[in-house]
Amino acid sequence: MRTRSEAAVVSRVASWLGLAGHLCTLPLYLASGLVAPLWAIIVLLVVWAGLVGVAVLAVRRRRAWGLAVPLLGVGVWLAGVSAGEAFLGWTA
Repeated sequence: MRTRSEAAVVSRVASWLGLAGHLCTLPLYLASGLVAPLWAIIVLLVVWAGLVGVAVLAVRRRRAWGLAVPLLGVGVWLAGVSAGEAFLGWTA
């Protein structure tokens, strides 16, 4: 069994890993310029910045759910670019 302090350390490390992982998704969002128009890149970057806020909130509250932020960020990016390609005709 984990003690309360061990669980707090695990949550803190997980939240910081989530923030670092989300920062690693920025190149995906920036590379969208090869496929998406400027307005879509701006929307994607605003969403990315919002997710940074969520990741910082997780770090400040020391919550392990911050680890889900980079996964959500990759999912949003992939869904946005795929939808643009399928419905709006974006091509490289």
